[in-house]
Amino acid sequence: MPKFAANLSMLYTEHPFIQRFAAAAADGFKAVEYVSPYEETPEAVAAELKKNGLTQALFNLPAGDWAAGERGLACLPNRVAEFEVSVDTALAYAGVLDCQKVNCLAGVAPKDVAPDILEETLVKNLRYAATRLADAGVTLVFEPINTRDIPGYYVTNTDHAERIIGRVNHPNLLIQYDFYHMQIMQGDIVRTFERLQSSIGHVQVADNPGRHEPGTGEINHDFIFKRLDALGYDGWVGCEYRPAGDTSQGLGWLKAYQ
Repeated sequence: MPKFAANLSMLYTEHPFIQRFAAAAADGFKAVEYVSPYEETPEAVAAELKKNGLTQALFNLPAGDWAAGERGLACLPNRVAEFEVSVDTALAYAGVLDCQKVNCLAGVAPKDVAPDILEETLVKNLRYAATRLADAGVTLVFEPINTRDIPGYYVTNTDHAERIIGRVNHPNLLIQYDFYHMQIMQGDIVRTFERLQSSIGHVQVADNPGRHEPGTGEINHDFIFKRLDALGYDGWVGCEYRPAGDTSQGLGWLKAYQ
């Protein structure tokens, strides 16, 4: 049976962030993930995890100025020093939250930088982060993302992700595989997961179109979840979707797997 983690950046937005942990636990989630814990102290977040019996499945490295449209620093050649500081920040939070997996967003590609420079920057930054995180026992994942949700995002498909992993050549770097993003960008999502499973460290789900709950769109999530079980995937499945209405009322799909 899959293990589901509530993505608190998208679920339970009816509540302030720090109250979403209790809401997720009340609905039966055993783990949480989110884009950013950095607006709260690590101690405050850790207290919510402990109080509600939740595992911290994943969070992202600091991604720059989110409100200004930044979606990661790792491919930006003029932000390398800031990226390295962001690794320190993530490590500090991971230690307090007992989080064993951190996601890196590559970022939106600047139009005035050559593609080879962007890739070289990303490779060097991922190698640096993978090494630092490995020393702390934390796995680094990075994520291809569709260009509909994030126009101009630098890594948009698994072919590019595979090439980056090959160039980084570090055992502590894996792919975060979001079935929703890859359905939009390339399709054939289950076969692709099967082929890349040994290189995948975390998965996420949402339906398409709309990025709403499983069962609201074209993706056969029951088939996906059964294949994940059959293939022996034992990691968390991040529920990174936008509820079509009230979060709790939209969790009917989850009851079959609890």
